[in-house]
Amino acid sequence: MKNSQNTLLKLLEFMFQYNKLALSCEGRQMDHKVRDAISLLVGTCIGGFSVACFITPGKIVSGGVTGLATILYHLKGWDTGVMILVLSIPLFVLAYSILGKAYVVKGMIGITLFSLFATLFGRLTNYEGLLPYEDIADILFSAIFGGALFGTGVGLVLRTGASTGGTDIIAQILNKYTPLPLGTCLMLTDFLIIATGGFAFGFKRALFGVIAMYISGKAVNYVVMSLGTKYAKAAYIFSPKYKQIGDRIIEELHHGGTLISGNGIYSGNERQMLLAVVHNQQINKLQDIVREEDPNAFMFVQETYEVLGQGFVPIYKNGKKKGIVTYPL
Repeated sequence: MKNSQNTLLKLLEFMFQYNKLALSCEGRQMDHKVRDAISLLVGTCIGGFSVACFITPGKIVSGGVTGLATILYHLKGWDTGVMILVLSIPLFVLAYSILGKAYVVKGMIGITLFSLFATLFGRLTNYEGLLPYEDIADILFSAIFGGALFGTGVGLVLRTGASTGGTDIIAQILNKYTPLPLGTCLMLTDFLIIATGGFAFGFKRALFGVIAMYISGKAVNYVVMSLGTKYAKAAYIFSPKYKQIGDRIIEELHHGGTLISGNGIYSGNERQMLLAVVHNQQINKLQDIVREEDPNAFMFVQETYEVLGQGFVPIYKNGKKKGIVTYPL
């Protein structure tokens, strides 16, 4: 155990250095593919570490496929990392016809790396974790640090436009075929998994799962946008190349936008402003689009508190949901 802990400390130091590299890449003129590859590797590594060293040994069920895999590990002895991948495959099969090929391909890459790292760290520690678990404080620390690390890892993955899949696919399917908003669908699926964990490990463990889920959600939002907690952002873009930028928003992000005419108060010249509303994990892709089309563009982003209409939460008429396609959040 001591040798494995020494190995883990070296791996943690390695992860810390590359995590700094991944985050610093955002402020540099680096090829976005290289930046995304680093963020994807670091994010899945951190996420896998949190699952193997905190969440699974602490019996923390915080929702999602990871929660189900944790339950199966303790009840059946099945490897958590392997089960994360096995449980995710049928979900991606369901998602293929609904959410598209690009979403599935990126999601499979993310979930495969995530599962591999979880299995790697799990084998190094035998899923015993870094804490002795002699009292309830150790479980609380697992919920706090496991949730924070898990959310950080998932956030880095989402910044690349990839995904870790999970029960959010089920939530999006429910959202498509029921009148329930996406946030409600996500809450319901996670609640069912946490409740299952409560039956398996006891009520206190379920409460720790809620703590871990809350912290991981905050961490995801902080990493994805470094501010805010809502699921969509409004971007205001000033550029003479608004036509090229707008075409790529439609083609690559599957969202529209609005052109607003105005005049600069300094020059007095007429200008066009492009307003686009996108999901949180798409904002970095939008920044890449603007940067590639016009490095001299001016852009600012605002929080949105409610977004109704195509591509977001549907607008209902007479209590019935219209045939609107929703895109993955």
